[in-house]
Amino acid sequence: MKILSAEYITSAVNIKQIPSQDFPEIAFAGRSNVGKSSLINCLINRKKLALTSSTPGKTRMLNYYKINEKLFFVDLPGYGYAKVSKSERKKWKLLIESYITTSVRLKGIIQLIDSRIGPTNLDLEMVSWLITLQKPTLIIATKIDKLPNSKINRYLNQYSLAFKHLGLVELVPFSAVTKQGKKEIWKAINLLLKNDEPKV
Repeated sequence: MKILSAEYITSAVNIKQIPSQDFPEIAFAGRSNVGKSSLINCLINRKKLALTSSTPGKTRMLNYYKINEKLFFVDLPGYGYAKVSKSERKKWKLLIESYITTSVRLKGIIQLIDSRIGPTNLDLEMVSWLITLQKPTLIIATKIDKLPNSKINRYLNQYSLAFKHLGLVELVPFSAVTKQGKKEIWKAINLLLKNDEPKV
């Protein structure tokens, strides 16, 4: 997709605050500091539209970005960050759950895992839940440039097998530094949007 425009729209602390425009939505989910903002910036050819941070737990709301006046990217709160209160983590969890289960415009979820760590129990729980809800899900292994070349294939095969047991096969390795995987991710997003078009 050629990016003609991309802009930050709003940050919602509950689903009542989400934008009213009837655009399809692609959501980005994953652990805190997994690289959601970096992926979004890479996909839309911007450096700082989605704010990145070396400190986990900065994304605490539903952050909306409008792409080409026809699509929303939604950056979900990162989960799994231990240095916030249990009540705060519960708020994030409820926000994610309410959004994913009620949004009629949500066309698919980009689920990120850190390629250096692999899928955690929280990642597997999240993906299993999305599959139960029958939500189209694409797995992205981020920060692939941080892995030694000699270990990349072995690690990715292990990760793919873990998700294959849950019913997902495709896993795309991605690097915000080298842009590896960018074209494949856009291809998957375009397919999600195309599959949602009314059949004539």
